[in-house]
Amino acid sequence: MTGHAALVLLAALMFGTIVGALTILTPAGPAAAVLAVLATAGASAPVLHKLIGP
Repeated sequence: MTGHAALVLLAALMFGTIVGALTILTPAGPAAAVLAVLATAGASAPVLHKLIGP
């Protein structure tokens, strides 16, 4: 794995963790928080790949 790919995945997981932590504070419950983490990390990875660049 290249350094660029590791940076993109780390940043995506960081964003997902923040969104999941904020979601767990709502009455939605833990299942919604897990889905929020997965959705955010999955959606932000391609965007971060373009923004950070090679």
